[in-house]
Amino acid sequence: MELHEALAAKVDTWRAAGYPGDVPALAEILDFAVEGVEPGAPWPHSGQLRFLRAAQLRAFETYWYLRVVERTPPIPDLYRRLFPTTSERLAALGLNTTALTTLALDVGYDGLIEQIRTDDAFVKAHKLGVLRETLTLDYPSYILALAMGAGKTVLIGAIVATEFALALENPEPPEGIRFIENALVFAPGTTIIESLRELSTIPFAKLLPPRLLAPFEASLKVTFTRDDERGIPVVAGSRFNLVVTNTEKIRIQAIPKRRQLTLASLLDTREQEATERANLRLQAIASLPHLGVFSDEAHHTYGQNLETQLKRVRQTVDYLGGATNLIAVINTTGTPYFERQPLRDVVVWYGLGQGIRDGILKDVANNIQSFAFEADQADEFVSHVVTDFLDAYGDHALPDGAPAKLAIYFPQVDDLEELDPHVQLAVAKAGLPPTVILRNHSRSSTDEVDAFNRLNDPTSGHRVILLVNKGTEGWNCPSLFATALARKLKTSNNFVLQAASRCLRQVPGNDRSARIYLSDANRSALDTQLKDTYGETIGQLEHQRRATTPNVIRLRKTDLPPIRLRVPRRVLVRGVAPAGVLAFERPTAPTHGGAMTRTTYGVGLANATRKMLSALGDTLEIETSVDTIDAYTAAMTLAATYRLDAWPLIDALRQTYGAEEIPVSHLEPLARLLEERLGPYEETIEHDDVELAIVRPDGFDAVTQADGSVVRQSDIAYPADRAHLVFGPERVAGENPAGYGFHYTPYNFDSGPEADFYEKVLRALNVAPDDVREIYFTGAITDPKKTDLSFVYRREGRDHRYTPDFVIHARGDRWLLVEIKMTARRHDDVEGEEGVKAKAIRGIADANPGRIFYRMIFADAVVSAPDVVAVGAFVEGAGG
Repeated sequence: MELHEALAAKVDTWRAAGYPGDVPALAEILDFAVEGVEPGAPWPHSGQLRFLRAAQLRAFETYWYLRVVERTPPIPDLYRRLFPTTSERLAALGLNTTALTTLALDVGYDGLIEQIRTDDAFVKAHKLGVLRETLTLDYPSYILALAMGAGKTVLIGAIVATEFALALENPEPPEGIRFIENALVFAPGTTIIESLRELSTIPFAKLLPPRLLAPFEASLKVTFTRDDERGIPVVAGSRFNLVVTNTEKIRIQAIPKRRQLTLASLLDTREQEATERANLRLQAIASLPHLGVFSDEAHHTYGQNLETQLKRVRQTVDYLGGATNLIAVINTTGTPYFERQPLRDVVVWYGLGQGIRDGILKDVANNIQSFAFEADQADEFVSHVVTDFLDAYGDHALPDGAPAKLAIYFPQVDDLEELDPHVQLAVAKAGLPPTVILRNHSRSSTDEVDAFNRLNDPTSGHRVILLVNKGTEGWNCPSLFATALARKLKTSNNFVLQAASRCLRQVPGNDRSARIYLSDANRSALDTQLKDTYGETIGQLEHQRRATTPNVIRLRKTDLPPIRLRVPRRVLVRGVAPAGVLAFERPTAPTHGGAMTRTTYGVGLANATRKMLSALGDTLEIETSVDTIDAYTAAMTLAATYRLDAWPLIDALRQTYGAEEIPVSHLEPLARLLEERLGPYEETIEHDDVELAIVRPDGFDAVTQADGSVVRQSDIAYPADRAHLVFGPERVAGENPAGYGFHYTPYNFDSGPEADFYEKVLRALNVAPDDVREIYFTGAITDPKKTDLSFVYRREGRDHRYTPDFVIHARGDRWLLVEIKMTARRHDDVEGEEGVKAKAIRGIADANPGRIFYRMIFADAVVSAPDVVAVGAFVEGAGG
């Protein structure tokens, strides 16, 4: 049993007992984290999490168990308490080899530990360098190992907020407990510190009960260090400072070697100034009492530079430990391993597999594609990647409206610039403008960097991101659905793993998997880095998918009235073409091509080869040579597209090409020539009278019951964490005596606001049952075989279909279509209040005055009272 496993059992017992201890306010905070807990059934057996995710809450509980129950022991003392026998302790520390066990019998456990601390040759011989780091610290230091996307930054903020609140609540804390009154949060590099800015936006009202929140918010002072500041603007000896910086700004600097004095060296004082700034910042932090240090992405303290970079970071923390009363050091990281060696100070471990099952990471099962191609075919690789991505994800967006994105990583800026034209061409062929491409590298403009930092904004129009040494660790972009590594990356520090896995971050409401494109050279590097970073525990990932719950929906009401309405239809009429014989000019096209192969991989440990990436199925050869067709096929294609007689086209093509085959790549320029020859289309709008069936029973499976009756049903599956949004009429029977809705059961709502809207509207409609005919939840059934209820809108030159979330039928054959969106989508070009979807539906309402109404509702948790009142007004005849 490892340390984190032993602690998990202790924490479960502590939770079941109601968090007993000397700090009642802590139990109040932990209870506040969960809503609706039933007596005798503590979370996770009942209740809904208020803000923290399950992984965050477990880490939060573990931290506070160590602080108030175990009284913040150093790691060696914690092992003594949790593993009382020597044999258990040796096994937990990984010291159970025959040689080490024999030594422990000869010199005793303490003698073995002392030898690890002091004997360099012994440590090197037995590969105990990582363990030595754990055993030689003079202060409590714990690692919270949570997979990327679990929310480590929010967890740090939750711990700091609780420490400060409890320090304010307990000016004289119980014996053996000292609360943190100042916090230093640091991380390596600038990318990660940018992600730490999330600390300033945490909704602390969802973490602290109201009585503790007010004094905390009045006392909190947040400081982000700036490059141009010599020190840190904090008052020596003050309390409740949260200082956020990157490691380089506070790390103890190496003393420069004596060098030959020249006029240039005397004038260049940059190195000395940088050292002075770092030392001044460090001294400012050291002046703060009751300090807690939080190291984000702490695995950077282990690595190839163990004797250099780590030494500097350790010296910095050791300096703070000696200069102020350091309470504890909390390290957050995504892995409990360093080069396949377990880190023995990990007190919480939440892995990638668990993250995928819990839905906080996108799954990539069977979706890692590796390509074999020659070095001069990288252009064909990136073209294929962009085309494949836009085909698979072109229409996909997150629930907040952010469109799916692809990141392509290049080794050097020169590589990016060489392959950029091929990316642009693939984007153009997909019908998108070049503005969807964004570049970020060392030469990028300020505008490009700003655009990169705004990629999480749903209004960002960038879809394909080209990167050089950017966008890896600490980059949080949930709308990233695919990554591609075009050429072999030789960067160290797990760059391939970090780049490839950036697309795994998940958000609630997204059910699409992610995709990773690799060259074979990068696949090998990824395989190695997966093993080095996650060890054999990642072997389960091959079969890990987001936990889903299967269910069956059954039709309860089949004789539903159709929606009768007039719908607009675009009609394109070709103008009069100029007279004369049709003729083509021959376009230019490449006359040769190569081939590349694609192999799809799953993530998992193969027993035979010990490889983390296992090939699935056969390798597919992708032919990249020029495809050709005969003149007849080309003419029929053009004729079908432009509704023309094919024979004049055949004559024109044979006049141009003779008996030669026509390259497929020529069809597009030939079509443009034909467009110019025929003249433009004129667009008119016509209206058709249609009947839309809300449900089509024939599209459901017919199942004969034991009594001979036949029911119509269909299989569904939904994420396990959405189970509370799936329910049938029995849940609202008391509020729905008229029996409205549930034309199928159960209804499987997509979001909390949808379920909240439905329950509130049911109560409102039952007040005036004479005015109501029915209410339907329609947003979950969009299959054309099961429903006619969909409307067409145009986006980027193409038709798309859209189904509203709810349909309410009132007397007088009036219909209200309702759409519920997150508030972040209010100004979205597609989903927003004035987006193309809304305009299309309003066009239908305008074509059906007095009969079809449309209403959009924006909500993140619950719908507002005015929105429910508006539905009641519609039912009573006041419109939508």
